[in-house]
Amino acid sequence: MSLEFGLQLYSVRDELTKDFKGTLEKVASIGYKNVELFFHDADNMGATIGNLTADELKQELDRLGLKAVSAHIDLAFLEEDKAEKIIAYAKKVGFTSLAIAIAFFSDKQEVLDLCAKLNTAGKMFKDNGLQLYYHNHFEEFQKFDNQYVLDIILENTDEELLKVEFDTYWALRGGIDPIEYLHKLGDRCDLIHQKDLPADAIPVNLFEVIGDDALIDMELMIKLHKIEYFTEAGQGIMDIPAIVEAFRSKPGARYLFIEQDWTNKNQLDSVEISYNYISKLFQS
Repeated sequence: MSLEFGLQLYSVRDELTKDFKGTLEKVASIGYKNVELFFHDADNMGATIGNLTADELKQELDRLGLKAVSAHIDLAFLEEDKAEKIIAYAKKVGFTSLAIAIAFFSDKQEVLDLCAKLNTAGKMFKDNGLQLYYHNHFEEFQKFDNQYVLDIILENTDEELLKVEFDTYWALRGGIDPIEYLHKLGDRCDLIHQKDLPADAIPVNLFEVIGDDALIDMELMIKLHKIEYFTEAGQGIMDIPAIVEAFRSKPGARYLFIEQDWTNKNQLDSVEISYNYISKLFQS
């Protein structure tokens, strides 16, 4: 298939909370055709989807000409009983990709422990027609035993059971050249996330702020999640045309998702700016 782009709906999470169906309508009217859902609470799956059943969500997406192709999930979904729930939901809605949204590690053993869970759950998902992914932030480019966390994950998981949804912005913030690492990922990456970094977000490498050996957890991540560190695609310093070209050169590349963590603008205005930029880039 040819490379397509879409929207991670987390980008408009506040608007979805106010009016789920109305926000989906606006996303569709902007021009997006593909969306990535997010389920951040395994005990309350309806919280981020307007409390719609799978059949109701599918009906709404079909009405608007939207296709849900992927979903972010939290680590709890790796447990068998929770996995069964997301599998059943995915089969009805039609998405076939599940990405672990975020994880934190204090040492190499914790990474290896997660790898075992990823392999087990990945097999269960695979047997049900779903592909498991790992979505990175910057902490996966911290080193344990002189090895990047993401490299440890890649080495200790089955390449058929776990792929990477590569977030180019967070890789850059981890001191990594996104294009170089994209090539390194090879066939294990066919989904990416794209946003942009403002020119005044200095230093680019967050490890220069916190140190290479910092304990990175959600509390620290929240402190580093400043609105002024994010901007819409095409409005910052990232070489997005080169990233898209590098990703497009992969024979199996499937989707680029716009994901805007924070914005000073209305969230729908924000994703429209990114849409206008990315759509022109894809047309060219």
